[in-house]
Amino acid sequence: MKATIVIGHKNPDTDSICSAICYAEFKCRTTGETYIPCRAGELNGETRYVLEHFGVDEPELIESLEPTLADVQYRDTPGIDAQLSLKRAWEHMRDQNIQTVPILTKRGKLRGIVTLGDEARFYLEDQDADTLSKAKTPYSNIADTLQGEVVVGDPEALFTKGKVVVAAANPAMMEEIISENDMVIVGNRRESQLCALEEKAGCMIVCLGANVTKDICRRAEESGCTVITSPLDTYTCAKLINQAVPVGYLMKKDNIISFLPDDLVADVKTTVSKLRIRYFPILTGNNKYVGMISQRNLLDFERRQVILVDHNEKGQAVDGIRSASVVEVIDHHRIDPVETVNPIYFRNQPLGCTATIIALMFREKHMEIEPVTAGLLCAAILSDTLMFRSPTCTPTDRELALSLADIAGINAEEFAKGMFNAGSRLGKKSPDEIFHLDCKSFSAEQVKLTVSQVTSVSRRELDKVRERLLPYMEDLLPNSGADMLLLMLTDIIEESTELIFVGQGAKGVVQAAFDVEAGQNSVMLEKVVSRKKQVIAPLMAAIERM
Repeated sequence: MKATIVIGHKNPDTDSICSAICYAEFKCRTTGETYIPCRAGELNGETRYVLEHFGVDEPELIESLEPTLADVQYRDTPGIDAQLSLKRAWEHMRDQNIQTVPILTKRGKLRGIVTLGDEARFYLEDQDADTLSKAKTPYSNIADTLQGEVVVGDPEALFTKGKVVVAAANPAMMEEIISENDMVIVGNRRESQLCALEEKAGCMIVCLGANVTKDICRRAEESGCTVITSPLDTYTCAKLINQAVPVGYLMKKDNIISFLPDDLVADVKTTVSKLRIRYFPILTGNNKYVGMISQRNLLDFERRQVILVDHNEKGQAVDGIRSASVVEVIDHHRIDPVETVNPIYFRNQPLGCTATIIALMFREKHMEIEPVTAGLLCAAILSDTLMFRSPTCTPTDRELALSLADIAGINAEEFAKGMFNAGSRLGKKSPDEIFHLDCKSFSAEQVKLTVSQVTSVSRRELDKVRERLLPYMEDLLPNSGADMLLLMLTDIIEESTELIFVGQGAKGVVQAAFDVEAGQNSVMLEKVVSRKKQVIAPLMAAIERM
């Protein structure tokens, strides 16, 4: 079973990232199983500052949880070399209980595929007497197929000219049927062997386990004739010899339908449902073979197990969340949960930060919190509560943050100022980057809102942001999928927010929500710093009333 993913919301903030890291650690320590912290978007400057300060790597980026072929239990079917005989290829299929085999290069790249049906057709169809030479069959394949050995010549040389002849007639008639370079199947009669050599045969197969005299071997070596001995009778040798043909001779090498490990299962299903093919090769981007997948595999794959932190709404979750199996939710926001197949562990508390809940869980289990983990949890609480200024902040948040700061060896207030300064360096960022630093979507009464928040300790910096962001929001709105776009420019020190808005009816909603007279595109809200409690809730209520 794959590791369980612990992930926060899109456009992650410091709480979303730090909570994912710390809860993954908590689960690993309490269960002994594997949990991996991940992120659903790029980090903002504030979060990077926190991770760099404590020497913690960025969580893995996951853009979608839509299942790919990497999530499917495909078959690790061993590949074979193109020079392998059909006889050995059949034995390989039988031993592996498979019907399709990939043909690989020495570096593991796909050359072609061969199926049991391909071999069956080859055996049932009449083959020409020169099939072995057309296929450039190695003499080692012939000796192996006939249970014999090469006694004269190079086993790795190829039979490339001539046809197969069974020397069952007398020498006089043999002279008429044997041509130069032919492969002649003979018995233990010396005159037949000499006749084959005199007619310049390219290969002579001596059946019935007969000894080849030194004189015959010398003559064969002088004439360049390969000699193979076999314990089988002439009939059996003639019947089996075409099984020596290299599998590469009949492999399919053009228009092979293959897939990449990161191809979406849904897309692959659409493709293969139209085909009457049982197995398909999976290749990497450089054509290296990975394994074989069947249509049955696509129907029976393991959903990725996911724990959501700092959110529970499907609109804020990583793409493809419906295709995953949500097993836990740890959050402090309003409940509008994603759908789950089975009952799950769901912990939601009215606290200022998800990290506070996780810190409580460490405390409830009487688990020691390492300094780095304590630092991450403290940073998340300071961020989400805006250094205890947010109305969402509770005494529990404050008490735990200060306790965690002592463990981490930091001064909470000084660290928070450094963190906010790092997060508010907006001068070099584009309007698009700034707007999506901390952006969330909501809906009420079929009205879709996107609310972004930018925090800073400098009113001057926020004024510059307003000048750049308002025209950007007006251009973004038509293709955003939202009815209204809002931007909170929050001054942490002054504990105030200038709310910028665009969209039809946005001004009326804002005025109704906050009972103020708004300007054309903005309104100043004193003592408002919390998006969740002081902005979203009034907006939703106003939309429902209107």
